[in-house]
Amino acid sequence: MRESLEEIITLDYGSGGKKTSSLIEEMLVPAFQNEALSALGDGAILKHQGDLVFSTDSYVISPYFFPGGDIGKLSVCGTVNDLSMCGGTPQYLSLGFILEEGLPVADLRRIVDSIARTAASCSVQVVTGDTKVVERGRGDGIYINTAGIGTLTWPGLTPDRIQEGDLVIVSGTVGDHGTAVMLARSGMMEAAEIQSDCMPLNKLAEAALKCGGVRVLRDPTRGGVATTLNEFVENGSLTIELEEGAVPVAEGVAGACEILGLDPLYCANEGKMLVIAEETAADEILNALHRTPGGENAAVIGHVTKRYPGKVVLRTYLGGTRILAKLTGAQLPRIC
Repeated sequence: MRESLEEIITLDYGSGGKKTSSLIEEMLVPAFQNEALSALGDGAILKHQGDLVFSTDSYVISPYFFPGGDIGKLSVCGTVNDLSMCGGTPQYLSLGFILEEGLPVADLRRIVDSIARTAASCSVQVVTGDTKVVERGRGDGIYINTAGIGTLTWPGLTPDRIQEGDLVIVSGTVGDHGTAVMLARSGMMEAAEIQSDCMPLNKLAEAALKCGGVRVLRDPTRGGVATTLNEFVENGSLTIELEEGAVPVAEGVAGACEILGLDPLYCANEGKMLVIAEETAADEILNALHRTPGGENAAVIGHVTKRYPGKVVLRTYLGGTRILAKLTGAQLPRIC
């Protein structure tokens, strides 16, 4: 006879025995129902042809429920987005839980439901996984690891392809996720209704790539837009020049960052995409993004030159120029 779930997670749920089975059979298998997972083997047997893309990431965000999302949604979006930025079409995910003794089962169920909804929206399947439980006080509720596999649909997206004259496009307002999480963690959220931008980027990536002319894609997560762009040009001959007035920043985010002493260009994003593209393709890409949910505020924010080799610079509202270096230190730990 199968045991029913208790109200909180206990160490027994990580034992590999009846409690573990009840968690898998009552909550996880029904949430992610598919043939590969239902076999409950030590791994999944997957069908594929052609080149694959593969990525893995771990999620330790605090708090694990935040305005606009939760650790479950984030764990799917993060890995789906990494695969999409490689030019891949995401297909399969693994799901690893590290649960802390005392975690309310209701919280876990809510997170599992969020994972299932988000995965379904991306047309990806959770096909294998693992659950471990650690003692109370040693896990901060829940940590998640996801690994993803997809087919390589658009090969050759690398920073090496960037050329002088290319344009820099961002798919929407920047800094939303980092600002929302910081406000939620500080208890200031009631005064500023700011939502994380946590969302999958596979459809936005597809819309841009179908236009042609894309050199490279990247989702600017930790370190934000400024740090990500530095990774494209550091130690090279090219410069990325941004126009401060062209960078879309939500009014609430701009105000909160001013109060908190943050720069939106360095705040994490979990649902935005940077596109470096040929100048001749930029208008078509921008129009395609505007027609795709989540890309309504896409904008050209800069261009590639050779004026300051290896640097990212910002042309300010006042007409001056400021170097945007890589983020040093942790602006906000436990952001994803």
